[in-house]
Amino acid sequence: MRFEIEPGYFYAAMYVSYALNVMYAGILWTATWVLTHNSDSPWMYIGIILGGCFLMSPITFRYSRVFLLYWLSPKVHYNRDLDTDDTIRHP
Repeated sequence: MRFEIEPGYFYAAMYVSYALNVMYAGILWTATWVLTHNSDSPWMYIGIILGGCFLMSPITFRYSRVFLLYWLSPKVHYNRDLDTDDTIRHP
């Protein structure tokens, strides 16, 4: 028996990834403004936000799927009764 995650899972994880990137952008924008108090240069904000989101992309990639699986999919649970070591032998 092959176990695969449904195709919609990855589409939903993409939306979670988007939400995480928006959160990172907000945090980076606020931190940049607090540290520099510079509102004249939009390129500084754009560079810092894009660079920060790029550096956080491996973490975002992994944790968007983890958040979706464990927190945002309430109907998916481990079922001990279905966990068997039965093997299917094909002739």
